[in-house]
Amino acid sequence: MSDIQNLTTFDPFADATKDDKGGAHGENFIHIRIQQRNGRKTLTTVQGISSQYDLKKIVKACKKEFACNGTVVEHPEWGEVIQLQGDQRNSIKEFLMKMKLADENQLKVHGF
Repeated sequence: MSDIQNLTTFDPFADATKDDKGGAHGENFIHIRIQQRNGRKTLTTVQGISSQYDLKKIVKACKKEFACNGTVVEHPEWGEVIQLQGDQRNSIKEFLMKMKLADENQLKVHGF
């Protein structure tokens, strides 16, 4: 009976392998994920934005535009990751393309 799915732990970063680098143009992928918190609460994470950009300024602009809270956290394997409150997957995808931080083929949206 150990195959019950909701008793196992879920790592939202497990599907982002290191061989994601080097797509059609040699670019890195930006992974946009959603994590379930408690109840109906969710958390949107954005991993893979180039280190040449100031993530704190991106979070500040996102917080203002999406009317949500957000922060930058340090992940031990993937470096700095943006966290936003709520399901902001489509909003952050459009925002990154509008600000020309990423092309559509660089963005990978994950979630349920």
